[in-house]
Amino acid sequence: MAVTDTPAAAEAGTAPVRSDAAADGRRRRLAVPWRALTVLASAAFFVGVWWLVAALKIWDPVFVPAPSAVWHQLIRTSTTHDGVRGYNGHFLYEHLLISLRRILLGSALGVVIGVPFGLLVGGVRVARWALEPWLTFLRQLPPLAYFSLLIIWLGIDESPKVWLLVIAAMPPVAVATAAAVGGVHRDFLNGARSLGATRLQLTWHVVLPASLPEILTGIRLGVGVAYTSVVAAETVNGIPGIGGMIRDAQRYNQTDVVILGIIVLGLSGIVLDTALSQIQRWATPWRGRA
Repeated sequence: MAVTDTPAAAEAGTAPVRSDAAADGRRRRLAVPWRALTVLASAAFFVGVWWLVAALKIWDPVFVPAPSAVWHQLIRTSTTHDGVRGYNGHFLYEHLLISLRRILLGSALGVVIGVPFGLLVGGVRVARWALEPWLTFLRQLPPLAYFSLLIIWLGIDESPKVWLLVIAAMPPVAVATAAAVGGVHRDFLNGARSLGATRLQLTWHVVLPASLPEILTGIRLGVGVAYTSVVAAETVNGIPGIGGMIRDAQRYNQTDVVILGIIVLGLSGIVLDTALSQIQRWATPWRGRA
């Protein structure tokens, strides 16, 4: 039975109040199928245009292979064929998992370093004056600029790859944290101080909760930068790894393998960013409401 709000009920204070959270939940449930349909329609349109361009042979198939050629490489790199296991001895999912392990390890270290660094820059004036120029300097460097130096220092094994991703992920996290700390409302800080909060309690109970939404946004940006840097990180001795596979295929003009690697990186990046976005919503349910 439907419930209607009457003026009398409203004056009496007994009118039912619609839950904003419930309304948001219904909107999200309705948005999911429409979003999925939109993504599927855009993907079908892209593949259709790609197939048409390849069928018309506007460019040589070496440069623009057909979707069927990329699909064939997906099968070849995921199975054993002619005694060859996947691509260069590793299946496609193994290349992806190793790249993801490097990305997640580099991003995690970047967060562990970047958040305290950002708290220091955002909360201590002297530290901001001394450290912010160096943070800006590091943030402006492209990954390949310091990758050669990392190879000289650390060799060609895993260490330079991971540390390149650490250096790529740390600055966005630190910048977002510093900006979030600097934007905490003074009334929150003054209220906590008036109640006798120490510096540590102020940071832990006031600054961090108030800054958490922006810090998580910075973490998403940092992971994204690390993701875009993985191909550069796997330039040297990068196999197994998706970036190494792409670089190796490029040397032999295997455009279909290159495109396959790009598609796999892009789709896995979407999945990872969606997971981080869901974590952000779960960890900061008050964002946008308070």
